[in-house]
Amino acid sequence: MAVASAPPGPGSLSTRPPDVLPAVAWAPVRAAVLVLGVLLTAVSTQYGYHRDELYFRMLDPAWGYVDQPPLTPWIARTFADLFGDTLLVMRVPATLAHLAAIIVIALVARELGGRTGAQALAAWGYGTAAIPLAFGHTFLTASLDLVVWPAVLLCVIRAVRRDPRWWLAAGLVTGVAMYNKLLVAALVGALVLGLLVAWPWRSLRTARGTAPAGGPDAVVRWPLATPWPWAGAAVALLVGLPNLLYQATNGWPQLAMGAALGENNAADVRAEMWLFQLLTLGPPLALVWLVGLFWLWRRRPTLRFLVVAYPVLLAFTYSAGSQTYYATGLLAVLFAAGCVPVAAWARTAWRRVAVAAVVLFNAAACLVISLPLVPVEDLAETPVADINASAQDAVGWPEYVRQIADVHGALPEADQDRAVVLTQNYGEAGAVDRYGPALGLPPAYSGHNELWEYGPPPESASIALVVTEAPGAWGDRFAECAVQGQLDNGVDVDNEEQGVAVLVCREPVGGWASLWPELKHLD
Repeated sequence: MAVASAPPGPGSLSTRPPDVLPAVAWAPVRAAVLVLGVLLTAVSTQYGYHRDELYFRMLDPAWGYVDQPPLTPWIARTFADLFGDTLLVMRVPATLAHLAAIIVIALVARELGGRTGAQALAAWGYGTAAIPLAFGHTFLTASLDLVVWPAVLLCVIRAVRRDPRWWLAAGLVTGVAMYNKLLVAALVGALVLGLLVAWPWRSLRTARGTAPAGGPDAVVRWPLATPWPWAGAAVALLVGLPNLLYQATNGWPQLAMGAALGENNAADVRAEMWLFQLLTLGPPLALVWLVGLFWLWRRRPTLRFLVVAYPVLLAFTYSAGSQTYYATGLLAVLFAAGCVPVAAWARTAWRRVAVAAVVLFNAAACLVISLPLVPVEDLAETPVADINASAQDAVGWPEYVRQIADVHGALPEADQDRAVVLTQNYGEAGAVDRYGPALGLPPAYSGHNELWEYGPPPESASIALVVTEAPGAWGDRFAECAVQGQLDNGVDVDNEEQGVAVLVCREPVGGWASLWPELKHLD
């Protein structure tokens, strides 16, 4: 005798089994990883250090800093200590993050039903795209975001569609991500808001009992009505607790840093962020992630929260005004989603050729823009220097330090012994720290971000070689100051240090203890 069952109420769990995942397309994914790994390694020592990389070298291991959590500087210092303090070693973590991100993006395409063609498009398209390449070449905090944000999203997608226990994995990755940037909280908030406003209650009720077994979106219970997301949140908080305790016991410096970035960058960020969405992967591939937006909404109703989360992150980026790239991790997942219908469309030979041609064209442009392929002596004559700020920031550091050393070497020997280098930013301080000892330069000090926390020069240092773009601002801070040099990278790249003055200043007014508070700045 058949037993009638009560109709499921809102939030009930479907009895449909999940659809069978396609096999991982390891051949094209491995090929993308191998080719991009070789390429990034081959060009990793071109140009030079980025200013952030020079800064990371200087930071002592800690639970946090005034401008960032500890993970990226800790990795930079650990790799240098274990494998050598070289530019090649500095770039290895960025390369590994990029390669791991390629695999994660391919797995997202697979999770959404993408077979070999979709996974290959995801791996090669993302691996050769503009911002992933730039962040995969230079080791920045954003380099680790390349992999951790999409990894959080992959775990969330699996939790919603297949097995809610994946919320625990999402929480674990989120907790680790907090040691790189607390901004992962913005991603989590956007996902929660998406689940609140875009959960497909009506379509799922209609589908219950009528949809064929084995279809997509098998797990249809509203995730926030289950304990799993909250357990995942507990895991994230537990893993990230030391970092949060550092913030709480130090007055939440990340809030002050975010405010400082917003004050300095907001006008540019709000004007440029819209175009940046098209340039993140390259304009030819923007169509793919736009297709992914519409396809997720129409064909994967339980993942509509991802579509809502994207404009939420854009709104956060606009309101914060700090950096343009905050939505990049989610945009990468939308690209992976778009690879599924695009690969399905490319059934015929000519369509596959067309898709491959678009990827190749996009890759060629992105490689030139994002990697140091243009000879440095020709860089200023190309649009690359204006498009890629990271390229500018990697030019001229050894030359600048030699020019500071020339000013120091021109001092009487007694003055050399009483001198320190005082820089306007952490990049200059990091460059002096990296190249200065071999040239006989004294230690560098700076009031920029965490370096201010390391304290002023000793009171015995009565002479400062001041590196500044505002030489007139130092006359009241020292008994006397005179311009003795000017920085020139020799290739006419108009970066932040080009044309900056080098002063010789004597006798800080009131001593360093009095002057040091004036030099503190966050940006």
